[in-house]
Amino acid sequence: MKIVGCDFHPSWQQVAVFDPETGEIAELKLLNGDGGEAERFYRELEAPALIGIEACGNSQWFVELAERLGHVVWVGDAAQIRASYVRKQKTDRRDAGHILKLLMESRFPRLWTPNAEQRDLRQLLIHRHKLVEIRTRVKNGLQHLALNRGFPKQSSRLCGVRGRAYMEKLPLSGWTARRREDLLKLLAELDRHVDELDTAVQRAADEHPQARLLMTQPGVGPITSLAFVLTIGDVGRFKHSNQVASYLGLIPREHSSGGKQRLGSISKQGNRFMRQLLVESVQTVNRLDEGFRKQYAARCHHKAKGVAKVAAARKLAVRLYWMLRQNVGYPEIARIESSPRVALRGESHLATVNGRSRIQQ
Repeated sequence: MKIVGCDFHPSWQQVAVFDPETGEIAELKLLNGDGGEAERFYRELEAPALIGIEACGNSQWFVELAERLGHVVWVGDAAQIRASYVRKQKTDRRDAGHILKLLMESRFPRLWTPNAEQRDLRQLLIHRHKLVEIRTRVKNGLQHLALNRGFPKQSSRLCGVRGRAYMEKLPLSGWTARRREDLLKLLAELDRHVDELDTAVQRAADEHPQARLLMTQPGVGPITSLAFVLTIGDVGRFKHSNQVASYLGLIPREHSSGGKQRLGSISKQGNRFMRQLLVESVQTVNRLDEGFRKQYAARCHHKAKGVAKVAAARKLAVRLYWMLRQNVGYPEIARIESSPRVALRGESHLATVNGRSRIQQ
C-alpha cells in the first residue's frame, strides 16, 4: 500500500508519496477542482492507498473523493502535527513530508471523524443555530425601535401577541416605518423556519436511541442530547470523564512549574457550539434537578455565578458521558453518582461518576 502525506489547501495541495516497492518518495504539487490534477492523480493512484491530511476546513469534498476511489483517508490533529515538528523552516513541501514521516513511523495523531449521517445531522443543528442567531438580531432591532418610542420594557414580551400589536401601531414614518415592516416580515419568516427545524430535530432525537437516553435527564432537550451524541461520537474512545471535559474545553488552563500550580480560565479547546448548549441547558437542569441545584447554590456562595454555571456545565457533560458509557438513564445515574460504593459495570475497580473519581482500566 502506498502512503501519501498531503498538505491540503483550498485551491491546491502538496503531496509526498512513498512507494514501498521501490522505497522512493515522490513530491508533487497538484491543483484542485473538478477534473483537476488532484482528481486525476488519485484516480490513477493504485488503490487502496493510505492518505494523511491535517484537520482543516473546506476539505470534505476531497475526503469523500478519495474514499469513493477506494483509498483510506486519515485526518490528523493539526496542533499535534505542528507540535511534533521542531524545525523553524516551514514550507508546504516540508509539511507534506512531515505528515508522510508520521504515517510511516505510526505516529500520526489520527482523529475520530463522523460518518455521512452524523455530518448531515450536524448540519441540521448548525443551520438551526445560525437562524436563531439571525432571529435574535432581528428581535433586538425591533426592541430598539420600540424603546425609542417609549415601549415599557418590562410590561410584556415584545415578540409576543401584545408586543407585536404594539409594534404595528407605533406611529412611525419614512424609512423607520419601512424598517419595522421588513423586520416584522423577517421575524415571521424566521419563526416559521425555526419551527420546522425544531420539529426535524425532535424527530431525529426521538429516532436516536442514545439521544432518547440523554433526554431522560431533566432539563436536557432534543437539541442538547442530539448535539452531545454527535459531538462525542464513539463514547468508548474516552477512558474517563476528565478526557470528555478536556475534549469539550471545559477544563482550566494550566501553567505549573517548580511545584507551584497555576490555573486559569477554561481552555475553550473544543466545540464552542456544544459548550454553549451545555451552559444553556444546565440553567434548566439546575431548576429541575435537586442535586445540581444544591451544588450550584453552594458554588455561588464563594464563586462568581458565571464560574458556577461553567462548573455545572462540566458536571452535566460528565453525567451525560456516564449515561452513554453505562447505558443508564435518569434517575438511576443520579443514584449511582451519589453512592460511592456502587460499582460501574464493566470495570475492575469500584469507582463513582462524580468529578473526583477516575476510571481505571
